Formats: sequence, C-alpha cells, structure tokens
Amino acid sequence: MLKTLGVAAIAALMMTGVAAADPIEGRWRTDAGSTAQITSCAGGFCIKLVSGQHSGKQIGKMSPEGKNSYKGTITDPANDKTYKGDATLSGNSLKMRGCVMAVICRSQNWSRL
Repeated sequence: MLKTLGVAAIAALMMTGVAAADPIEGRWRTDAGSTAQITSCAGGFCIKLVSGQHSGKQIGKMSPEGKNSYKGTITDPANDKTYKGDATLSGNSLKMRGCVMAVICRSQNWSRL
C-alpha cells in the first residue's frame, strides 16, 4: 500500500511539471511594435501575431533545444517567406533569429508584455 502511494505521488509530481507553462509562452512585443502570442502546440510552440498589420498570421513554430533555447522556423509576415530560426530567452527578453543557409541572418529582440 505504501509503495503504491509513493508511486502515485511521484506520478502526480511528474504530471505537474509537464503541465507547467514553459517560459517562452506568453505575449511578446516585436521590434515592429506588434504583439505576438506564443502558445504550446503539437510538441512545440506556435507563434502567432495577435495585433498589427499582419494580425492573425502564424509566423513560426519552435521546439525546445535546451534551457532557454529553441529551434524551428520563422516566417516574415510581410513576404510569407519561411526561414530556419532560433530563439533565446533571457529574462523578459526573447532574441528571435531567422537565417538563410545559416549565413545570412536577421535578428529581433522581443520583450515580454
């Protein structure tokens, strides 16, 4: 009985950790002044603009690559071109970077709202 209770407690703790929000989730102010919403989706995180000229567009998907580091794709909403991307979280700042052939890159620094 005690062994079963211990296993149940460990399982409950593990599920609580999974249910906790990842630090990248939330609302972010982009360099252009729009608001991007990052939410969990399909094993990663989807990025969607929720304000500004391109409101409603999904502009990326990232997967965790380590502590405060993410990799995936990012789309320029102005021309709908998609690039390999990465994100690095530092406190309330999120550095987003998209690259063509890992040589030509463009970065933005987003701030948490």
